[in-house]
Amino acid sequence: MLSEEAKNRLRQSLDKVHAWPSLYMFKFILEPDAERLQQVLSLFPPESEVLRKYSAGGKYLSITVKEVMMTAEDVVMRYDRAAGISGVIAL
Repeated sequence: MLSEEAKNRLRQSLDKVHAWPSLYMFKFILEPDAERLQQVLSLFPPESEVLRKYSAGGKYLSITVKEVMMTAEDVVMRYDRAAGISGVIAL
């Protein structure tokens, strides 16, 4: 999980560059494991746009998810939940 300090910094940064509601692009990197991938995808509603891209050697998978978010707090909560998934790096 994210520390309160990290959450506050993220909220402030998001509010500086976004007018809410806003289309937000989440990015994650993980080793291509079906269970881990499903955990990441379960963080988002089925109608979200999901792009997957494998690294050149196929060792890593990049996930980009686009979703309209209502507030910076919604984004922070989503990243906080993603931080609880082992082996997932949020960008």
